[in-house]
Amino acid sequence: MEQSLMDKLTILADSAKYDVACTSSGASRAAGAGGVGSCYAPGCCHAFTADGRCVSLLKVLMTNCCSFDCSYCVNRKSNDVPRATFTPRELAELTIEFYRRNYIEGLFLSSAVLVSPDYTTERMLAVLRLLRGEYRFGGYIHAKAIPGTSPELLEQLGFLADRLSVNIELPSERSLNLLAPDKGRHSIFRPMKQIAVEGAANREEVALYRKAPRFAPAGQSTQMIVGASPETDYHILQLTEGLYNKYHLKRVFYSAYIPVTEDTRLPALDTKPPLLREHRLYQADWLLRFYEFKAEELLDRDNPNFNPYLDPKCNWAVQHYGLFPVDVNRAPFEMLLRVPGIGPKSARRIWHARKQAALGLDELKRMGVVLKRAQYFITCRGFAGAHPGRGSAGRERITRALIDPNVFSGGVEQLSMFSPPAVDRLVEQGVPPRTAQKMVREEAVQCLARAL
Repeated sequence: MEQSLMDKLTILADSAKYDVACTSSGASRAAGAGGVGSCYAPGCCHAFTADGRCVSLLKVLMTNCCSFDCSYCVNRKSNDVPRATFTPRELAELTIEFYRRNYIEGLFLSSAVLVSPDYTTERMLAVLRLLRGEYRFGGYIHAKAIPGTSPELLEQLGFLADRLSVNIELPSERSLNLLAPDKGRHSIFRPMKQIAVEGAANREEVALYRKAPRFAPAGQSTQMIVGASPETDYHILQLTEGLYNKYHLKRVFYSAYIPVTEDTRLPALDTKPPLLREHRLYQADWLLRFYEFKAEELLDRDNPNFNPYLDPKCNWAVQHYGLFPVDVNRAPFEMLLRVPGIGPKSARRIWHARKQAALGLDELKRMGVVLKRAQYFITCRGFAGAHPGRGSAGRERITRALIDPNVFSGGVEQLSMFSPPAVDRLVEQGVPPRTAQKMVREEAVQCLARAL
């Protein structure tokens, strides 16, 4: 039976929901004469998804008919799911009609591997050529590069899309060979390197010739699945740091694995997605990009996974408590960034303001410093540092101020999205959620206090 366009859209939009490497544009382009759409670097966000995310991109697959059999993927060829494929014309017209109705401001286009990587990429290129050429669409386009695509096709894709992404999916070659035998390490990292090299060369060309065509002006990103394979947080964070340094990625996205199939190589179907672990990795990723931390400072071989109760920055501060308190009027900028409660913006404000006059608590509060946390780690004009008291009571007071509020923010009947495994286990044993949270919180406070 022939599928309608709405049937295809329903199937292929649902199939695209597991891909999280979707963000604001990062590129600016004004609408040309006679063209449709523009693109702004801060991003285009005016629609809310059911889970609260604010997006305005048509996020869809070209097809979910796949010739690969990756065991973690809902679209693998051995899975019995409804299949659909857009023609290039159908998808281009759908995008333009959605844009004209103000439903979207851009396109996030990915695809399963239909026949081969090159054949799939050629169909994606046909869509982008229709949009950029015939429809003169100037909005944001994020295209997924298929691992194994030829360099020539990848180059053409880069000149039509604003951002490219090549998904690593699994953090180690061993897991890739076990769970995704059709993919290889080389087929993933080769296009990453090509995008990085051609992007750098194109930026130099644009600096000389302002009207030169732009190659993926918003850069590239990637995605890793967390929890489908046994790699530690330390391993994932080291890989992330290497990707930023070597390939100059704009973002690395992390996706908590949602069991979709019964397979002895994967977590059981009743396993909860590791959302807290995903959350910690995003926090650590932020520290790598904006707080001048290194992966080896946050984790090591002896402590390969993140603390479930403290965010990575607070955990580092607790482990290096002997370095504090620091005088905000004299401390180096790098040290200001490491104080819990001080972020990049407030650190820059402190850095500039203290050249004019010594700063006190009132000034720090106006600059956005979270004094509830920072007070135990700083001194300033008229303030010699908070004194929580001696002994275990004082240490517990500090840890209560540092514990991540998201972990214990659930209500009476509902757990927090990031509730730690210890709370989940108690709830499974019949303990009410609020009671379980209190029990685990008190135990966590005492353990962290001993670490101080």
